[in-house]
Amino acid sequence: MKHLLKMLDLTKEEIIGLLDLADKLKYENKNGIQHHILKGKTLGMIFQKSSTRTRVSFETGMYQLGGYPLFLSSNDLQIGRGEPVQDTARVLSRYLDGVMIRTFEQQEVEDFAKYGSIPVINALTDFAHPCQVLADLMTIREHKGGFDGLKVCYVGDGNNMANSLIAGCLKVGMEFAIACPKAYQPPKEILDFAAQYGDKFTMTESPAEAAKNADVLITDVWASMGQEQEKLEREKHFKGYQINDELMAVAKADAMVLHCLPAHREEEITAKVFEEHANEIFDEAENRLHAQKAVLVTLMKD
Repeated sequence: MKHLLKMLDLTKEEIIGLLDLADKLKYENKNGIQHHILKGKTLGMIFQKSSTRTRVSFETGMYQLGGYPLFLSSNDLQIGRGEPVQDTARVLSRYLDGVMIRTFEQQEVEDFAKYGSIPVINALTDFAHPCQVLADLMTIREHKGGFDGLKVCYVGDGNNMANSLIAGCLKVGMEFAIACPKAYQPPKEILDFAAQYGDKFTMTESPAEAAKNADVLITDVWASMGQEQEKLEREKHFKGYQINDELMAVAKADAMVLHCLPAHREEEITAKVFEEHANEIFDEAENRLHAQKAVLVTLMKD
């Protein structure tokens, strides 16, 4: 594992290895055990999309690992003024030990990895959100004790979260069902991958069908960052694609609920269901820190 670009690239063994390391680092963190594994290392953090959880968790994680996080806004870099990504990659590779990128195009992180000579971490693109899904898997395993026999239901847009969840959940052995409007299905690359898993993968336009007997329900906002101009149109298509009491009633009685945040209450999830499952959701948010530290250590440790 040289980079973390998308969940499709990882093997089951690599995912489990990252989760096991994340658990260890979380235990040490909670028990006041310092782990300056990346002392003297510098991580460049390129943000072309704003963030709360991504910036704070990566900065805190590098600090806890003994390294130095360097925030790089696209407004401060020549890449924001038209410098080719391959040139930026080659220059930053001379200064840094690793880079994480939060941007729009998946090709940008792929090119950065191709032309640079340091580890590249995808902190979100329009296609993939692997850091979030590693945290989701970590949280599911914490609450459910494992993955075997579990069914995950995702309700909403076939976006970067759906793409990464489909890959991650199927690879670790869970059943996965997605409910989304026909016009907002995941891309062919993801559906072709999921087809390998036969009846362990279901895609439907019915949230109730997807949620039937689910152990985990997950959703995301109807309009992601950069899609604000589509909000009114999307509201028409996604009406009814909501995690609410009716949907929870067809899932298993002990089903958990996850949301990558920020949450738009009374749109993709009701305030009632959100608050009833807030502990799970904020465990998930916290686990961004621990899962990403595991990625940083795996990629950047000497």
